[in-house]
Amino acid sequence: MKSETKNCQNCKKDFTIEPDDFGFYEKIKVPPPTFCPECRLIRRLVWRNERILYRRICNLCNKNIISMYHESVPFPVYCRECWYGDGWDPTSYGREYDMARPFFEQYKEFSNTVPRLMFWQRNAINSDYSNHVAESRNAYMSASVIKESENVFYSKNIDDSRDIVDCLNIINGSEQLYETVEAQGNYNSQYLLLCRNTLDSYYSFDCINCSNCFLSYNLRNKKFCIRNKQYSQKEYFQELEKFNLKSRTSREVLLKEFEEVKKQAIFRFGNITKCVNVTGNNMLNVKNGKNCFEIYNIENASYCYRILDSKDCVDTSFSMKSELLYEYSSGGMNDYNVKFSYSAMNFVRNADYAESCMNCSNIFGCISLRDAENAILNKVYSKKEFETLRSEIIKQMSALPFIDKGGRKYEYGEFFPIEISPWAYNETSAQEIAPLSKESAQKSGYSWRDADEKNFNITMSGNMIPDNIDEVGESILKEVLGCAHEGKCNHQCNIAFRITDYEFKFYKKHDIPLPIFCPNCRYYERFKVMPGLKLYKRNCMCDKAGHGHNEKCPNEFETSYSPDRPEKVYCESCYNKEVY
Repeated sequence: MKSETKNCQNCKKDFTIEPDDFGFYEKIKVPPPTFCPECRLIRRLVWRNERILYRRICNLCNKNIISMYHESVPFPVYCRECWYGDGWDPTSYGREYDMARPFFEQYKEFSNTVPRLMFWQRNAINSDYSNHVAESRNAYMSASVIKESENVFYSKNIDDSRDIVDCLNIINGSEQLYETVEAQGNYNSQYLLLCRNTLDSYYSFDCINCSNCFLSYNLRNKKFCIRNKQYSQKEYFQELEKFNLKSRTSREVLLKEFEEVKKQAIFRFGNITKCVNVTGNNMLNVKNGKNCFEIYNIENASYCYRILDSKDCVDTSFSMKSELLYEYSSGGMNDYNVKFSYSAMNFVRNADYAESCMNCSNIFGCISLRDAENAILNKVYSKKEFETLRSEIIKQMSALPFIDKGGRKYEYGEFFPIEISPWAYNETSAQEIAPLSKESAQKSGYSWRDADEKNFNITMSGNMIPDNIDEVGESILKEVLGCAHEGKCNHQCNIAFRITDYEFKFYKKHDIPLPIFCPNCRYYERFKVMPGLKLYKRNCMCDKAGHGHNEKCPNEFETSYSPDRPEKVYCESCYNKEVY
């Protein structure tokens, strides 16, 4: 089978479908995609609201709750106890399928009636203000926190780690970290980027098996280094005192220097460890991964983002311990052969267009269904009836496709249309990956939600927050702090925020001055540190003698560092010769 070039019906750019892709589509019996990989990812992420939470009531017990759904959504929203409880029956919402109408038109009407869980959690303890948390405890204003993590504040993508504040992409037993991005096994450190097994360090980049390093980069197995200069243990701590880390003013100077440090450093084309036959970034223990990001312990994956412990997955985002997933988004464990679905949750097999289902098999177009099989639009059939009707619907979806507001055609084989998502574009993770203005979103046929008007009783403005952590007492816990951006930014500014008791103790313990920006503004600044979820063909930037080439290195590679970024990006060979 040959590769084939197609034109994306969304962005109108050409993309290539490779023979291996066709083999997978044939294996799971789906047609090839009509959206390019980037547009497919964005479409899936519009079905994932991680961080925009609302106060509302449970529509079953009338209890006040925090939810990822705004009170204006048309369907009921239940608290955790009610949704998992026996006080309602998801099959009671089942309905007949109408062969005279497009599937997605019927699905939207059906969707408007079925109750949803207030937000996505599984075995989460004391995490009432966090979404997408599983097998973890004490997560606050954080998302995608899993694998026995604990005490995680204002962070995202945290696995098997503890005491984490304002961090992004932290895995493998990291502890006591602040403002750290892309870390494995780090401890008691602040402002690290792409470091592994590094302890007691500050403002450092790409340091591995190091301890007590400060404003350093590309170090291996080093101790007591400042600006890559070796010190004795005594000298190191004497120098450290001079930086006055308790002061925000001093820290602002250090952050500017850290930006200069990163310009001097050598960036490997991709953060890829123990991998075979892969392209992408931030990959660990992966065999056969194409165009993938933030994945580990994976075999045979393409166009995936943030999945782990899985195999044979294509176009999948946010999943673990599953197999044969395609065009799947958000949560789930131990799923098999699930296609075009959002949050199939746990132990779902042989499903198409499932949303928030668990312990189900042989389902099509079902929502919030539990412990059921052979169901379509939540109506249960015999196995023979199900198989016959499923085949008829798949044919009907191509004969009578759904046409969205932008003129895009949806037959069987497409993920849910963006316009029937329960969230507005700017409520979702898509706004982080591919930000749009309100005008651009609405022009594309996507919904937009303006922030609800709120009256903040700010008791301490950003410029009044004490500079030095030693100047802060427990009375700060009673204050409503004003974000220094005052809402005049593109970060969905919270405008006002508070300091929790855990934060206060964490800042005191680690000599960290109080932040003057709200959690959202801090998050968006941190998110900009990492390159995007897209690959670019580039040449190695090395021009150093002794690396096996004359003048500039001729090697080419695919990297997520776009050509307009400031990083100095090397191929594998030149990076190793420079760093090791």
